[in-house]
Amino acid sequence: MAEAVAQASPGEAAQALCRARRDGRRVMSSMLPLQDRRTAYAIQDATLAALGAVGGWKVGASAPGRELVCAPLPAEGLVPGGASLVGSAWHLRGVEAELAFRLGADLPPRATPYTRDEVADAIASVLPVIEVAETRLVDWLDASPSALLADLLCHGGLVLGEPAPFERAWLDLSQLEVVMHFDGQVVAHTVGEHTHPDVGALLVWLANQGAARGQGLRAGQVVTTGSCTGMLFASQGTAVRVQVKGLAPLRASF
Repeated sequence: MAEAVAQASPGEAAQALCRARRDGRRVMSSMLPLQDRRTAYAIQDATLAALGAVGGWKVGASAPGRELVCAPLPAEGLVPGGASLVGSAWHLRGVEAELAFRLGADLPPRATPYTRDEVADAIASVLPVIEVAETRLVDWLDASPSALLADLLCHGGLVLGEPAPFERAWLDLSQLEVVMHFDGQVVAHTVGEHTHPDVGALLVWLANQGAARGQGLRAGQVVTTGSCTGMLFASQGTAVRVQVKGLAPLRASF
């Protein structure tokens, strides 16, 4: 059921989005005060202030050359490999195989922009992840990019795979091979199909964007860098398996 409200302030919009997470009463995107991207990010920040700790970030672009965007991820939504994602919170079940990086050092706010070397030096490990897309918006298919941005870029949860030591070669995904299975059947097999294969550039942008928002990035946080497979929709009961070449397989179920 949708929650019908007049256009709200960023704080009120965040409260409505948080209620939608709790009780499924989704909202119309028209109630979000979206004068610009800055307002969408303000709604993100207010949402995370209500939900609790930031466990990580997502960063990416919808297509090569498009504007980069990011969203903080609630720590409560990061779950280990093998997780079973069941219940009323999982209605969309959009599944994406992604590559993520866990930070081993803080990248706090500062006036001087971070360099690629500084960001790479802060990374401790690389890991496969499954991002599960969910939305708090009734009209998400027709919503503006800013509305989706305010809704944490349709983030529902992140299933974390087994980490491996970070090497700088992982910052270039132009040849990365990824296979996704649903119930034992291959539903995606891609090589180098990430929308922004220079993920090193994504991470540098995020470090500096996070600094501009006064938050920074912290050791232990996981940064996921966008889909390698596109989004596929899983039915209730589906068993998902993701294999990123060079890393351990990752599983989840619905």
